[in-house]
Amino acid sequence: MPGAEAAALGADGAPLHVRWLGRVRYRDALALQHGLHRTPGHDHLLLLEHPHVFTLGVRADPAHVLVDPDEVGAEVERADRGGDVTYHGPGQLVGYPILTVPGVGGGGKPDTVAFVRSVEQLVIDVLADLGLPAGRLPECPGVWVGLDGPEPRKIAAVGVRLSRGRSMHGFALNVDPDMDMFRAIVPCGIADRPVTSLAAEGVDATLAEVVERVADRAVARWATGPVDRADVAHRVPVDAVAPFTRGRGPGEPIAPNGLEQAAAEGTSVRLLGRLAAAGGRDGVALGARKPSWMRAPMRITEDYRRIKRTMRDLDLVTVCEEAGCPNIFECWADGTATFMINGERCTRACGFCLVDTRHPEPLDPGEPARVAHAVAEMGLAHAVVTAVARDDLSDGGAAAFAATIRAIRARRPDARVEVLVPDFQGDPTALATVFEADPDVFNHNLETVARLQRAVRPSASYARSLSVLARAKDAGLVTKSSLIVGLGESDDEARHALADLASVGTDIVTVGQYLRPTSHHLPVARWWTPDELDGLAAHGEAAGIGHVEAGPLTRSSYHARQAADAVAVAAPSRERGLATPR
Repeated sequence: MPGAEAAALGADGAPLHVRWLGRVRYRDALALQHGLHRTPGHDHLLLLEHPHVFTLGVRADPAHVLVDPDEVGAEVERADRGGDVTYHGPGQLVGYPILTVPGVGGGGKPDTVAFVRSVEQLVIDVLADLGLPAGRLPECPGVWVGLDGPEPRKIAAVGVRLSRGRSMHGFALNVDPDMDMFRAIVPCGIADRPVTSLAAEGVDATLAEVVERVADRAVARWATGPVDRADVAHRVPVDAVAPFTRGRGPGEPIAPNGLEQAAAEGTSVRLLGRLAAAGGRDGVALGARKPSWMRAPMRITEDYRRIKRTMRDLDLVTVCEEAGCPNIFECWADGTATFMINGERCTRACGFCLVDTRHPEPLDPGEPARVAHAVAEMGLAHAVVTAVARDDLSDGGAAAFAATIRAIRARRPDARVEVLVPDFQGDPTALATVFEADPDVFNHNLETVARLQRAVRPSASYARSLSVLARAKDAGLVTKSSLIVGLGESDDEARHALADLASVGTDIVTVGQYLRPTSHHLPVARWWTPDELDGLAAHGEAAGIGHVEAGPLTRSSYHARQAADAVAVAAPSRERGLATPR
């Protein structure tokens, strides 16, 4: 192990978080890198695949893309790295080390050349482990094989960016990609040198095996403090991750990996398949008695009745009712509610959620004004607005969020507005629409740990959710997220998720126990105790999250006003431009 180099790269002993993220769109990975780069004290190694994409460095020649990208099914993205045109796609392992790189001699400007050499050496060492000699060409960047023959071949591209003592970007190692895609570009601007892959060189190694080799070598090379590892479950067959219909469907439910109990209770076949692929197992029986701390008292007060009448009179929907929230009586008795806009039918079918998944209906253009009227009628100081996912809309429903924020501000300027948004499929334009409306709190839920993402919410992405929060933080917003526990995650996995939320600058996190809405939903794996949840809250705040609200019945909007107060979100003035800076 090059111990001296590791000490130089991580003199502060920062934790190294190694993450296998699966297949991630380039724009999401870039936004996530920016978020991690902005937060010192946490080092990351992101390992992933991209869908087909051509990336252009800051000095790239666009003419080096030789085909119409649409004809080969590739996106084109600008990158803030050096170098020319690069291809990324399935079968290629991409590694992004986001590390603190101290200056030469312990101060001053970081040594970019030395860091590039470190990244190249990592790949060279991994190839040696796989029995393939590799090295460098003095006049060409990257990692090359066949150096002792007449025609060296490039097997890995390397391109980094160092700023403020932190690294971004990294390497792309060709394991077994579609090599025809490299003929659609001038790779790295080098026209007279061929590109190769492990498979083309006769090395029989799966992507998963190469991930393990890279992770081990990276820890040995760069880790100087604690190390943790979290993986999105490796690729699941397409038919196991397709949207599902609640219920058994045709045929008998299968029960892979010991999920017989959930199958017998009627849980969806596809849902069980995804859960089994992620390592899920039987947990708490559907009819089992809940612990005493999981029982929410029913308190039908006059305030509860008043809010219910207001919602019905204005034909509004609340997530409190649609998602079966256990805190509805407490929150409504306290005069608070979370409005759900854009209809009550969701285009996604998450395994934990009770919201209707039938075909959605058209948007109601009068809904923002009615929500604003309800906020004024109820005299709310902190209004929470959420929505179902609307992947059927070109903007995912972002414009309706912006319209609702503006309508509330027009009717009740003193109210803080918190939005709880879907991911809008990572669309930067849709996200910008919400950012520009300037919500006081921007909430997007991570929901669960990396390993369980595809089982719990198959149409979403762990990396994308972190990238959404990173983009919101870059836009200057107070950010918030939520975790559901009791779905089969370990204590360490929950802590890793909190570390990732802290690393993208999340200000507020809520953590609560999963409750199974029906027999067709995911089973409860276990009950977390109040003391265990208190421990998670303490861990999250120690990791750098401003406020963690954790409890058995905690949900995304539970104590939303108090959580905002805890991180000192400024109450808006009547003139938005005069609001106290956050």
